[in-house]
Amino acid sequence: MKRSTLAALSLMSLPMLAAAALPASAARQASSPARVLAKSTGTIDEPFCESNKSTCADAGVYAAGKYVGHDEPSVEFKSGIRGSGNDMTYVMTLPKDPKVQPNATGADGTTWNFELRPTFWFGLTMCDSQSAPEFTTQCTPDSDSNNLVGSNPNAPDYIGKHPGTAFMELQFYGPGYVPQFEGFGCTATQYCAAMTIDSLVRDQNTGVSNTSACNNFLLGGVEPINSAYITRNGVSQAPANPLFTGTFSNPNFSAVNPNTAEDLLMNPGDRIKIHMHDTAAGFRVDMTDLTTGRHGSMTASIANGFGHILYTPSSSTCTEAPYAFHPEYSTANPRGTSWAAHTYNVAMSDEVGHFENCLAIDANGNCTSPGSQDATADADDTGCVPGTDSTLVNIDGCFTSDEDYDGQTYRNDWPGTNPNPFLDRALHPTPVLFTSPLTRGKNYSTIAFETDLPAIEVQGAQANPPFCSPVTGANCVNLPPGAQFYPFFSTTFRQGQCMWQEGGPFLPGTVNNFGGSSTAEFGPLLPNLYPEPGFTTATLKRDFNSGDMPNPCRAE
Repeated sequence: MKRSTLAALSLMSLPMLAAAALPASAARQASSPARVLAKSTGTIDEPFCESNKSTCADAGVYAAGKYVGHDEPSVEFKSGIRGSGNDMTYVMTLPKDPKVQPNATGADGTTWNFELRPTFWFGLTMCDSQSAPEFTTQCTPDSDSNNLVGSNPNAPDYIGKHPGTAFMELQFYGPGYVPQFEGFGCTATQYCAAMTIDSLVRDQNTGVSNTSACNNFLLGGVEPINSAYITRNGVSQAPANPLFTGTFSNPNFSAVNPNTAEDLLMNPGDRIKIHMHDTAAGFRVDMTDLTTGRHGSMTASIANGFGHILYTPSSSTCTEAPYAFHPEYSTANPRGTSWAAHTYNVAMSDEVGHFENCLAIDANGNCTSPGSQDATADADDTGCVPGTDSTLVNIDGCFTSDEDYDGQTYRNDWPGTNPNPFLDRALHPTPVLFTSPLTRGKNYSTIAFETDLPAIEVQGAQANPPFCSPVTGANCVNLPPGAQFYPFFSTTFRQGQCMWQEGGPFLPGTVNNFGGSSTAEFGPLLPNLYPEPGFTTATLKRDFNSGDMPNPCRAE
């Protein structure tokens, strides 16, 4: 069967970039009707998302095995209630790290959050009239009429005729490690958060990507990213659109760095109420720290500098237009996008597999003396940062996707992986805790667990043969090759209600662990339909999915 060069794209997270946090400068500029970048000079940085040094929305699966995306265990929330696809409220508790800092080798078992994940997030599908599959430039916000998933190219519901989609992630960045543009942190001791929106500027029906003139910018090549920190006054500290952020080698620090004078900062252990909802100006996130009383917000509006990259594949310039992002659907039941490996629409997801210890780094950011995970430095020990740059924990670390599954993410270093609760708490962070969402006070009736491990195993196949086949599913396994452990979700009863938690089988107070392992919880391979060039389709197996089940952890 004919296969496309772009098979299925999996969702990513914000570009994790930064040196010391700088105050926002005169960067707060209004968007013009259309902004155009000059012709490429011939010097092109590697597209940021494809570099695997980012936490973008996993949107890249190339059949030739180029960029796949990021490892994201997730919980999907589904409901047929009107508004469940554009208005949801969560309450979460931010994780806390152990008192003792991890050591440089990673051999002592002490683990902090930044070693497990660069970010975790709450996500939702958005309209983007310039995003894949590029069949139409019309997208009616907040409408299930957009949910076209048919396989017949002659039918009106053909998936290749789907209105354009983007994916929003409300991302949380923990404390302890290097600042944002260089690593994953915001401050030495506090969390911050950002709204990121990833699009895919590629015609899935022809296989033609956008102009290469866009590839030399931090917007991720064919996957441009809007990003804005959650601020105390709701005004973006800099324009959010992809063209403002600059190039990977010359970033605009006012946009990519957190600004501690303006952004909402939160302490480990704080309880946060999150209300995400559509408004006339654009999709809005309101966050209230129930522990400190502080509040922050962000709206994906033109006033905050949000915009989309125009699909102009034959142009010699890269063009952006102001754009207010709104949710794609009315309910939470539709599949998310036509281009992502993941199927989620309303979801909570972790992004894992982005840290390995290192003891010495060369001038190109490659590890020359690995930590305890590797006997010798290997192909994924790249994108490394010296511990001297860190704000608090001064150990070297490598951030490229862990393709051989030997870093802390894939070891018994998660909360709840040690059967001794006192030793577990001394060595590991507390789990992230969050409620199921409510939509205008009503619960989501259905959940599913999903991980895009098969898509990631295709990426790591060179390191871990035999190959995982996205067509047949052969050799796609959970646990992934080389892993000792993979995190999974369970429920507990905290703060007067049922809450979700993530980690291992020994978390105190666990009510339901859904089989007690990732293999049992995430279930079998899930076939998904994707539009292909020539108005054909392919069915690919990029996810493990539990299948829908009644929501066992309803919010109060």
